[in-house]
Amino acid sequence: MSNGPTYQIRNFFGVRKEMSIGFYITDFLFRKIFRQNSGVRWAIHHTSTIHSPEKIIRGKGVYPGDSPGVYINAANGFSIGDHSNIGPNVGIISTNHDVVDNDMHVAAPPIVIGEFCWMGMGAVILPGVSLGDFTIVGAGAIVNKSFPDGYCVIAGNPAKIIKQLNKEECDAFAQSKK
Repeated sequence: MSNGPTYQIRNFFGVRKEMSIGFYITDFLFRKIFRQNSGVRWAIHHTSTIHSPEKIIRGKGVYPGDSPGVYINAANGFSIGDHSNIGPNVGIISTNHDVVDNDMHVAAPPIVIGEFCWMGMGAVILPGVSLGDFTIVGAGAIVNKSFPDGYCVIAGNPAKIIKQLNKEECDAFAQSKK
């Protein structure tokens, strides 16, 4: 029942049905008491780390860092579209260190991830990368260049397209979620 009392309580507190109450208790303890990732405005896993959360633009149904071990450095900006998912131990790194002075960061375009994307476990997205809608990043992939057209599966080091997705099928699925 989408309008029952449990739904209303979860909705009021912003608690997602797929996450346990223990997840939210642990999140509260680490973000509010221990002040780990305290600038993040949504619940994340206590083993995830997010730098510069104020520079993250996230779409509907997206909670960067809710999987364990996620590392996000959004210093140069990071946006992620509706219904995209970040798997465990994914690294999203929007800035590099200067090669001479490692105390300084190098400016780069922000990372842009489209709608309905999925980053598999242990994938790494590097500065300036743009991924179009329905880009699936295979586990362990190192993404150092953009795939702006989307509708594909990418994998490997460096990542390359290993499969094209059916655009009409993907778009019909997206329409069903709107």
